[in-house]
Amino acid sequence: MGEAVELTAGGRTVRLSSPAKVYFPERGFTKLDVAHYYLAVGDGITRALRDRPTTLQRWPEGVGGESFFQKRVPKNLPDWIPTAHIAFPSGRSADEMCPTEPAAVLWAANLGALTFHPWAVRRDDPDHPDELRIDLDPQPGTGFEEAVRVAHELRALLEGLGLRGWPKTSGGRGLHVFVPIEPRWDFTGVRRAAIAVGRELERRMPGKVTTAWWKEERGERIFVDYNQNSRDRTIASAYSLRAQPHAPVSAPLRWEELDDIGPKDFDLVSMPVRYRELGDVHADMDDHAFSLDPLLELAERDERDHGLGDLPYPPDYPKMPGEPKRVQPSRAKATRREHGRADGAGVDGGDGGGKGDGRSARRASGRAEAARRAEDGA
Repeated sequence: MGEAVELTAGGRTVRLSSPAKVYFPERGFTKLDVAHYYLAVGDGITRALRDRPTTLQRWPEGVGGESFFQKRVPKNLPDWIPTAHIAFPSGRSADEMCPTEPAAVLWAANLGALTFHPWAVRRDDPDHPDELRIDLDPQPGTGFEEAVRVAHELRALLEGLGLRGWPKTSGGRGLHVFVPIEPRWDFTGVRRAAIAVGRELERRMPGKVTTAWWKEERGERIFVDYNQNSRDRTIASAYSLRAQPHAPVSAPLRWEELDDIGPKDFDLVSMPVRYRELGDVHADMDDHAFSLDPLLELAERDERDHGLGDLPYPPDYPKMPGEPKRVQPSRAKATRREHGRADGAGVDGGDGGGKGDGRSARRASGRAEAARRAEDGA
C-alpha cells in the first residue's frame, strides 16, 4: 500500500499510513486522495465539527469493506485533540473526540473515517443542543426534487417565525437544514420543536410531507425525521464524504442554488473546486443563535388545540414519558385480531408482543445489544 507519508495541516504534521490503499474502487480514489480532499476543505469541515463530540464512521478497507461507528475515543488519540464526556439514552456514557482543527480530521481519516457525525452540542455543554436539525428524507417514489420543494416551504416557515436555516445535501437524495439556536433547551425540547416543524409542513403541503415514524404509513412523501434531534442521534457533517461508489459529499448550499443543482454535483473532486471559488458558504452560521420559542409555541398549539401529543422514539430508546405505544400499526392490528379471536373482544395489543410472546423480549434485548455495541464502537 506504499510507504507512509506525512501531511501538514494547520502547522501540525500527521502521519498517513498505506496512502495508496483504495477507498473508492469505482473511481480509484485512495486514502491519500481522501486526505487531500479533507485538507482542501479543512477550514469548512472544522467549522462544522468544532468542539462537537463526533462519532467517526469508519471504513478501514474502503467502501467495499466492513464499516463501523466509532463513538468512544479511538486508541492513541493525540493529546492535542480534546474530548467530551457524553451520556447515551441507555444510561451509559463515553468520551468522544471533539475536533478543533483540520489536523484532527486528517488524523481520523488515517483511521478510515470517511464520514463525521457530530452531535448538536458543544463539549462545554453536552446536554443542550445549539442546532435544530431538520432532515428531509425522500421515501420511495420521491427524490431530490420533491425534497427541494419541501425545503422551499420550510424556508418560508422558518423566516415567517423569525428563524433562518442553512441547507445542505445529505450526500444522497435528501436535504438537511440546520438552524443555529441558543443552547437553552434540552434534547427533548429541541425534538419537540422539530416535530412542530414537521406537522406544520404536513399542513402546508398535504400529501407531500409526513412525520409518520412507521415506514408503512409514510407513502410517497418526504419524511421529516424529527428523531434526528434525539440524544445520540447525529447527521453527517457538512463536507463529509459518504460511502457511495461515486464518493459524494454532504455539500453546504445557498438557498438560491437549490433549484439548479442535483445530489451528484458534489463529490471528492468537485467540492474542492467549489470551495476554492466560494469558500465555506455556511461560514456565518456560528454568528447566529435563534430562540426556539416560536416553534415551541407552535408545538403547544398543536397539543392544546389539535390534541397532537408526542411521537415514537427510536427503537433502542427506553420508553419515554408521554410517548405513544411503540408498535408498528400493522402489528398492532394483527395483535388485536388475535386477541379478538381468542377473547371475543378487540383487546389493545400493548407493545405489540402479546402476552406470553417471548419474541418481543428478544427483539428488545437485540435492540439494546445493538445500541451497546454502537456505543462501544464495536
